[in-house]
Amino acid sequence: MKKFIIFSMAIFLLVFAVNTGVFADKAYDWFFKSASDHTQPEVFGGSKMPDKYGSLYLGSPDEKVIYITFDAGYENGNVEKVLDVLKEHSVPAAFFILPELPRRYPHLVKRMAEEGHLVCNHSYSHRDMSGITDYNEFVEELTKLEDTCREKAGVAMAKYFRPPKGTFSEKSLEFCREAGYVPVFWSFAYADWDNNAQKDVVWAYDKIMSNIHNGMVMLLHPTSATNASVLGRVLTDLKARGYRFGTLDELKEYSRRKNQSG
Repeated sequence: MKKFIIFSMAIFLLVFAVNTGVFADKAYDWFFKSASDHTQPEVFGGSKMPDKYGSLYLGSPDEKVIYITFDAGYENGNVEKVLDVLKEHSVPAAFFILPELPRRYPHLVKRMAEEGHLVCNHSYSHRDMSGITDYNEFVEELTKLEDTCREKAGVAMAKYFRPPKGTFSEKSLEFCREAGYVPVFWSFAYADWDNNAQKDVVWAYDKIMSNIHNGMVMLLHPTSATNASVLGRVLTDLKARGYRFGTLDELKEYSRRKNQSG
């Protein structure tokens, strides 16, 4: 009888936790497991939970298309170089920015928009958004950046959001959906963000090219001197291999159709 009571209480607590959203506040870190044969990697352990909220992270396995995204918190001379390369190759990208860019370098944010790139949201304070349980507090992190971007650079941001460091909760994805934002993650990234520990250009090129796959959502940091140096060669060689470069708007439509049919 005692074991039965304990078991019944455990079931009750589990049901209570599910129904009251206790698990929805659990923090997750985005991750992927690369394949060795240019097939698509396993992302977030194969879980489809992010799909319920329209999250973007991987395109079609049947099309040679790549979506290039950048997390751009500031400028150190390399963001402008990256924009020069993208313009030279006529390649669109999405830039997830922080407020320092529109405040101190509004001309770069204007240039992003004018040259066909999406200017997207990386939050106002680059804080851990997974711990925010109040809807208004969460949305304020996004709208404050939108207001800053509009006031300082005259640019209306696209409704795409990348959680800082890829840390999120199911609640935060729910907040995004309610507020009309699309969460964006990735299927490839590498350690390129530390300006004091930049990778060798040859190593970085090999790292990127060895992980290329259909529907790839590539995350790079445009402040990286290595990325500024290697990007042109990467784009040239990807085109030579038959890849094209898509936009997040296109990826969102693909994801919508896939989720409807699945």
